[in-house]
Amino acid sequence: MDELVKLVATKVGISPDQAEKAVSTVLGFLKERLPEPVAGQLDSLIAGGSGSAGGLDIGSVEGALGGFLGKK
Repeated sequence: MDELVKLVATKVGISPDQAEKAVSTVLGFLKERLPEPVAGQLDSLIAGGSGSAGGLDIGSVEGALGGFLGKK
């Protein structure tokens, strides 16, 4: 998560503390709304999981996001 916080702080031009709050807010929002398997994979990705896409199962994400975004 530190890498993401640094990226947000740099790109947006805010302090690392502000970036950490923003990243935490967005991740919390996503985890509340995504199906459990995807939310769990999001935690794994942020924690530095390994494997394809940092431990994220792209097939599961695409399927879940399709439903999340109203696609079937």
